[in-house]
Amino acid sequence: MTRFVDGGLIDRTRPLAFTFDGQAYRGFAGDTLASALTANGVRLIGRSFKYHRPRGLFSAGSDEPNALVELRTGARREPNTRATTVELYDGLDAASQNRWPSLDFDLQAAGGLFAPLLGAGFYYKTFMWPAALWEKLYEPVIRRAAGLGRAAEAPDPDAYEKAYAFCDVLVIGGGAAGLMAALTAGRSGARVILVDEDFRLGGRILSEREEIDDAPSLQFVARAEAELAAMPEVRVMRRTTVFGVYDGGTYGALERVGDHLPVPAPFTPRQRYWKIVARRAVLCAGAGDRPIVFGGNDRPGVMSAQALRSYAVRYAAAAGSPAVVFANNGYAWSAAFDAAAAGVPIAAIVDVRAEPPPVQMERANRRGIRVIAGGEVIATSGKLLSSVTVRARGRTETIAAQILAVSGGSSPTLALTSHFGGKPVYRADIAGFVPGVLPPGLSVAGAAAGEYSLARCLAAGAARGAEAANDLGFTARATPVPQAQDKPITVSPFWHVAQSRGLAFVDLQNDVTAKDIAIAHQEGFRAVELLKRYTTLGMATDQGRTSNVNGLAMMAALTGQDIETTGTTLFRPPFTPVAIGAIAGHHREKDFRATRPTPTHAWARAQGATFVEAGLWLRAQYFPRAGEADWLETVKREVTATRASVGLIDVSTFGKIDLQGPDVGRFLDRVYINTFSTLAVGKVRYGVMLREDGMVMDDGTTARLADTHYLMTTTTANAAKVYQHLEFCLQVLWPDLDVQIASVSEQWAQVSIAGPRARDVLARIADAPLDVSNAGLPYMGVAQGSVMGGIAARIFRVSFSGELGYEIAVPARHGAPLARALMEAGAPFDITPYGTEALGVMRIEKGHVSGNELNGQTSVADLGLGRMASTKKDHIGRVLSERPAFRDPDRPTLVGFKPVDPKDRLRAGAHFLRHGRSAVLANDEGYMTSVAFSPTLGHWIGLGLLARGPERIGETVRAYDPVRGADIPVEICRPGFVDPEGERLRV
Repeated sequence: MTRFVDGGLIDRTRPLAFTFDGQAYRGFAGDTLASALTANGVRLIGRSFKYHRPRGLFSAGSDEPNALVELRTGARREPNTRATTVELYDGLDAASQNRWPSLDFDLQAAGGLFAPLLGAGFYYKTFMWPAALWEKLYEPVIRRAAGLGRAAEAPDPDAYEKAYAFCDVLVIGGGAAGLMAALTAGRSGARVILVDEDFRLGGRILSEREEIDDAPSLQFVARAEAELAAMPEVRVMRRTTVFGVYDGGTYGALERVGDHLPVPAPFTPRQRYWKIVARRAVLCAGAGDRPIVFGGNDRPGVMSAQALRSYAVRYAAAAGSPAVVFANNGYAWSAAFDAAAAGVPIAAIVDVRAEPPPVQMERANRRGIRVIAGGEVIATSGKLLSSVTVRARGRTETIAAQILAVSGGSSPTLALTSHFGGKPVYRADIAGFVPGVLPPGLSVAGAAAGEYSLARCLAAGAARGAEAANDLGFTARATPVPQAQDKPITVSPFWHVAQSRGLAFVDLQNDVTAKDIAIAHQEGFRAVELLKRYTTLGMATDQGRTSNVNGLAMMAALTGQDIETTGTTLFRPPFTPVAIGAIAGHHREKDFRATRPTPTHAWARAQGATFVEAGLWLRAQYFPRAGEADWLETVKREVTATRASVGLIDVSTFGKIDLQGPDVGRFLDRVYINTFSTLAVGKVRYGVMLREDGMVMDDGTTARLADTHYLMTTTTANAAKVYQHLEFCLQVLWPDLDVQIASVSEQWAQVSIAGPRARDVLARIADAPLDVSNAGLPYMGVAQGSVMGGIAARIFRVSFSGELGYEIAVPARHGAPLARALMEAGAPFDITPYGTEALGVMRIEKGHVSGNELNGQTSVADLGLGRMASTKKDHIGRVLSERPAFRDPDRPTLVGFKPVDPKDRLRAGAHFLRHGRSAVLANDEGYMTSVAFSPTLGHWIGLGLLARGPERIGETVRAYDPVRGADIPVEICRPGFVDPEGERLRV
């Protein structure tokens, strides 16, 4: 154990048990998984991405590139989680990843022997010959070797939520600057939200031994938390990361509600995805320690100076003993002093500066810490770090050490400031990039703005909080800023020990070395975005937090440019990984695709129906009976019975849009290709509407119920899209039209009966004086009255099956009684319920187009409906429908097909080829859109799109289907196979 006897911010009265790679360990409440492993002496945490080299902890926060672990098991298994951000809980089960067979002995590490061959651009330059081996050998091998973790294979049992929040001032970061910004804005009366990714507020204060107002800084944090909690307009959100900045002052944030628990509490989500809309925001995200590039800098035991301090001060754990500090700045010296005071022996401070500041030298001497000025670490040794080799003033020496704490300076955490495209600006005095042009409404305070001293962080936070509140009309009171030491920034830019031993890593996560940067420069990939993609620098979960600045500085040196001219890559959201489950929220499984039963669902289920999802609806697909071998036999029976007598189907799923107003006729003329303003009251007309590009959007019927009252029907799948289209037309294109529309799809149940005895069945339930005779209700007519003894109804004489047909619409609650009444009335005629499969067969027999033909790629001419388009008016899509490509005589057009040999089975998707032509794309003449076995004809039939189709009636072509191994001769025929003249519709 390397836990100190006392100190730290852990709760020693609450011990917690956990496992890592099956080994049991103990930690305390307040630990992270990383700190608990450190306290238990675990130094090897994972393996690197490409070379599978051993990796230990590098940081103590969300910038960790190395310690990616799997959490939990089974359905809750979560890969690629930073051990440094995992809040320890009792029973936590964690495992290392990207190794086999074990973490200590990973056979894939043998790949490191080929490191000289696996440099930048390796994948682009290798495995390209012979090409035939790419799919058979190269790609499978690469895919098996790639990847950093295993996703769970079972459905996620946890819930996720989405939520909105609105505030005047959003403060991002709960350190010194963030607390002061929230306090100042909150005292003004503004609505404030303070967000911090940690489970404790305080930021860097939690890991430092500083004083505020001559008292330990933790007392300031406690007072600030208490005051914020007492403010009714202030909300503090811990365990929450703001990951993106978006338009309109919207910020994306992820709250880890239950990640610190074995299982989320009942009725609570595991994570909550927030959209926070803020009038102003203050970014106080702090800064991260930047490494130095040198040979052997990836060995377990090499970590940031900030991490050494955090584990020692906050978690009372020594990451190893003794420690050597390698740095170029004063902050690292402070980290060394704090770690030493907590109990970590410091063997030496190696500073690249020839003359470090005297005040720091004096503090080191007072603590008995050796200082090697003008020195460089040139090598490390040991599978787990055991010693470092230092070169100073022409001499080298080896120093025993289990920890090498490295700091090349601090990099402000500024990714959020660049989500609107703003470029960071280089500041030589801090040897780092600071925010440039900011997103609207966002300001930056503290270390994120390059102000590193505690005094300046407190002052800047108060100033930015006051500015945000004052900008919004609140009055921020002038209150004294807590006092702290204003330590000067002392840093000498230093990026890379050029002459060192072994591989020198720039990106620890992606195994990008200094040599890779040089190769990219040599091969012309010098622009920063090309450098990133060619070498993988700054990709994956790391996103360049610890590697980008060093890589850019090294490329700048190679190109002879300064760092600012070289520039940075573009930062994009999310700032940290966000689970897809959190983005989806409740929108998954049935919450994503809800089951919408029809009004007759219970009745259909009682009839033994098999159901199918049709859009968002659950519809009866067919009604099997005992003794029927399969679904096809059932469908044949349903079709035969309907055409012979009468059948019944629920068509409530068709979209129904109610249109009212004096301008409805004019409006419909503009959205349909044909004319509706001349439609008589009591009549129904079939119509087709186009998209603006001239392609068919949807078809359906519209009935005129009164002078200013129409009812439109749409296909089931396009109901929402058509309604949205109509709303757009009314609100944007023609706001002057006096038309009101409403979707009434759910208000009406609609049952269709079809077949030669349909009128006899309808007459038995129709109430007088409703006349359903051929004279009283002719084809394409609509009547309003009542059925079943007083239930209001609309009767539409339309047919999709090609038989005498009626659609009876009643209020939705009467849907099931209507179906039962029709079945009772039709019993003497052997009425048969049928489903969507039989309906599809009958529509193909009749030659009606449907979803397979209305696929967004067909014009009215393609579907044989060109004559419907009125030439006396304009309509949406008319101009573009007249493009030359739509008038090409070779354009595939709708025709019917039947096999030359009646025993052959047709398949939708088969392509049409002329006899004797080879099966290549140049010879493709169209494809089969819909097929069905026709019980009426006794063989398979199909509809399809064929070049010059109507001109080729009677010709035979090949229906070529290589996927299913079919090549069938078919005869081209007219699309209407049954009753092509429509005599049955009008009897």
